[in-house]
Amino acid sequence: MTPESHPTTLDLLDFIHQGPTPEHCVAEVRRRLEAAGFAGLREGERWALTPGQGYFVARHGTILAFRVGREPAAAAGLRMLGAHTDSPNLRIKPLADVRTQGYCQLGVEAYGGLLEYTWLDRDLGLAGRVMLRAEAGAGPIESRLVRIDRPILRIPSLAIHLQRELRETGLKLNRQLHLAPILGIDAEPGVDDPVGALRRLLAGVMDVDPARILTWDLSLMDTARPALGGRQGELVCSPRLDNQAMCHASLSALLRAAPGAATQMICLYDHEEVGSGSATGADSSMVEEVLRRLAEHEGPGAEAGALPRAVARSAKISADMAHAVHPNFADKHEPRHLPLLNRGPVIKVNAQQRYATTAETAALFEALCQDAGVPYQKFVNRTDLACGSTIGPLSAARLGVRTVDVGNPMLAMHSIRETAGAEDPERMVAVMRRFLELEAVPESP
Repeated sequence: MTPESHPTTLDLLDFIHQGPTPEHCVAEVRRRLEAAGFAGLREGERWALTPGQGYFVARHGTILAFRVGREPAAAAGLRMLGAHTDSPNLRIKPLADVRTQGYCQLGVEAYGGLLEYTWLDRDLGLAGRVMLRAEAGAGPIESRLVRIDRPILRIPSLAIHLQRELRETGLKLNRQLHLAPILGIDAEPGVDDPVGALRRLLAGVMDVDPARILTWDLSLMDTARPALGGRQGELVCSPRLDNQAMCHASLSALLRAAPGAATQMICLYDHEEVGSGSATGADSSMVEEVLRRLAEHEGPGAEAGALPRAVARSAKISADMAHAVHPNFADKHEPRHLPLLNRGPVIKVNAQQRYATTAETAALFEALCQDAGVPYQKFVNRTDLACGSTIGPLSAARLGVRTVDVGNPMLAMHSIRETAGAEDPERMVAVMRRFLELEAVPESP
């Protein structure tokens, strides 16, 4: 028997299970916000915002949620949490059906920097969004979320007998040639199929005429549920920990935080894994537009030109999972910065500004951890290795908001199945909540 895990960790497992794609993740965030009394906003309409009330606005795989402060944004600023909803995976191509050697397969494209080999020999399902014509061709185009949890897809490895050089050369996968999953057996090879196996499958799942299906945005997904692991249940084993774990922490902190003088906001972005350069990514104008509406047009006490003053009194925690030291590859880590699982949040620092952390923002986060009784760690990349990045530098440059980059430590980042500590989720939520409830943050000297 393993000891009972913290409710925050168990809730995280359910949260990730509900979000096989960014849009499914946003749907789950939206469901929880509405249950807590947050009201949905439409970007194309005028807003009438009330102090103390919570609101949210969504674009596909991105969602922003905020609780309006007692004081105008220009006077009290904002407390912002940022994370991203997307994870590396395999996405279905528009003309997906491939029929070869007696099999029905699907053409896929790699999304982000995934570890390809971890997708081999796994039970894979399918999830995403399908665009439909209205019945009889009249009316608006319909967008519908789809999820198939059955193991309908598989990418089989090549037997060792057919690649004996593998032990000497290592596994080398060509993304175009070697990653197409098998959907099933081709029952009628050589016979033309104008509908296609994928379209027929989707039509059956949605109970629609295949002719109504226009196109899709679909991803492969691991059908195994997130789970606790380790000798005493001290580990979290799950897909998409990077970075839905930090989406969950941000949302949980917002829902637990008491209303304050400052406006509290979470920004859960799509497309971080491919550079954030989209209409919904951290490099887009979406957050800036919402902040301007809050500070200058439709928020309480709004006035023209107030956004720069609001920014000067604001701060942001950019939360993306961090690299824990790997016991089998410790030489890949900077020897004096070796984060461990279940030892608390990690502050990420990089002199090349691949992380947005400064001494000022790191000190703020450290003080929050100390006040909350939460241990914390620091991460610096090896000097002779290239450092990854996240939404922190992009959003900091776009908005001018002081930012610290942090994350809970994990192993196997960008694998189909990642590993983190079961004690760390509650710690991050506690620090984030304390941050959101700050009445004021020191202005930069």
